[in-house]
Amino acid sequence: MLSLGRFHSLPVIDTRANGVVLDGGQSQQIFLPRQEGQAAHRAGDCIRVFVYLDAEGRLAATTKQPLAEMGQVAWLQVVDVNQMGAFVDWGLPKDLFIPFAEQQHTLRKGDHTLVKVYLDNQNRIAGSTRIDHWIKDDASGLKAGEKVSLLIAEKTELGFKAVINHQCWGLLYSNELFQRIHKGQVIDGYVKQIRADMKVDLTLNRPGFSRDKIDAVGQQILSQLEAHEGSLPLTDKSPPDAIYAAFGVSKRCSSRR
Repeated sequence: MLSLGRFHSLPVIDTRANGVVLDGGQSQQIFLPRQEGQAAHRAGDCIRVFVYLDAEGRLAATTKQPLAEMGQVAWLQVVDVNQMGAFVDWGLPKDLFIPFAEQQHTLRKGDHTLVKVYLDNQNRIAGSTRIDHWIKDDASGLKAGEKVSLLIAEKTELGFKAVINHQCWGLLYSNELFQRIHKGQVIDGYVKQIRADMKVDLTLNRPGFSRDKIDAVGQQILSQLEAHEGSLPLTDKSPPDAIYAAFGVSKRCSSRR
């Protein structure tokens, strides 16, 4: 059975001048328009497509990658607001609808906002900016040291809240950041620790400092020395962000050499 808002590999059952017809199962047929530069397909070929509903509520397919899939969170731009709600650009021909009931704050055209993609009670793909309604402080399935994908959400007194793998909240502490980050940014990070209350502390540096990493930093330093005739504008008193910008490590880590 097809899941809306996700990718599926569907077989071609008919070809037309302007596209192909795909078998969606359970006697459902989905038309995939031919796109510029797209390879010709024949009956029996399987095509990986994203399935959604068009403006008329019919099943539609595209090979384009949306900015978010079902269940994911993304930083999207509001392109229209009317008496029904707001619409954001998520990279597909039909904009994603955010009803007023799912708006954490008033949305205006041109705004950027964090949006969770969900399926409403009428089986339609929709968006929500009530992120706390969907994302919780629950580290289930995570472990310390694990590499994760982070979506930077908002700045707090302690640092930056981030959505981990589209599933739960984590926190990056300001005093441990050695590079600039901003709301809406997608960046790789690591689980620093999982606290007793199941809240997650995050870091942008891989926990620990392996021999391979030490050797890699040492090689970077040697290369920079050779490029600058044996001198560098950095010392052990240099600002942490300057050291991070040059070698991708914190001052604390670089001092272990």
